[in-house]
Amino acid sequence: MQIKGGIELPAKRENVELVTEDELTLVGELSLPVWAEPVATVVALHPLPTAGGFMDSHIIRKAAARLPALADLAVLRFNFRGVTSPRGTSDGAFGHGEDERHDLDAAMRFVAERALPKPWLLGWSFGTEVALKHGLEHDIEGIILLSPPLHRTTDEELAAWAGSGRRMIVVVPELDDYLRPEEAGQRFASVPEAELVAVEGGKHLWVGEAQTRRVLTEIVARLNPGVLPLPEAWD
Repeated sequence: MQIKGGIELPAKRENVELVTEDELTLVGELSLPVWAEPVATVVALHPLPTAGGFMDSHIIRKAAARLPALADLAVLRFNFRGVTSPRGTSDGAFGHGEDERHDLDAAMRFVAERALPKPWLLGWSFGTEVALKHGLEHDIEGIILLSPPLHRTTDEELAAWAGSGRRMIVVVPELDDYLRPEEAGQRFASVPEAELVAVEGGKHLWVGEAQTRRVLTEIVARLNPGVLPLPEAWD
């Protein structure tokens, strides 16, 4: 069986609810490896809700569908406040990246309660803004930023990551609609340890199996590199 498109590989999947400090209930899903304990944890932060982003945005959905089986990773994904997906609707309303700090807090409390190992934040587009603004408040290994627009992140918030001890992987498409590799190099210069990955031919939405595999490979290269390369078929 070829691993492509919406294929869903085996995992222990559990519908979960996250309760925020401002008393909202967020809907989500935890996906765990079937045959092993997870070696690390992906906490996925989805793209802009007002532009259709949700926990099923395709890269996040495919990470949850493939990486527990292929890389022994736990994947926690959820809808930010006010967002609807087939899983359901999270309480509240869009918070412009500010109120979503409570959503991230709730996710990280869940990670701690379940003793999920070595958490990383995986932000995509708007999700990168939430990660950059609020991620330093949490005990994380690092952040992986897919297509960061840097619209809502201030220079001060970005520079605060310098010397934090957290890894920062910045995956920038060559043909991004908002921030391309050259400008990204300038904007992220305030964080000397940031690792910039420029993806030739890449676009903001990472459409197509080749771009999906590239993104998932960049994730696994940091969280469990020993399993690379990712297989293209599942027996």
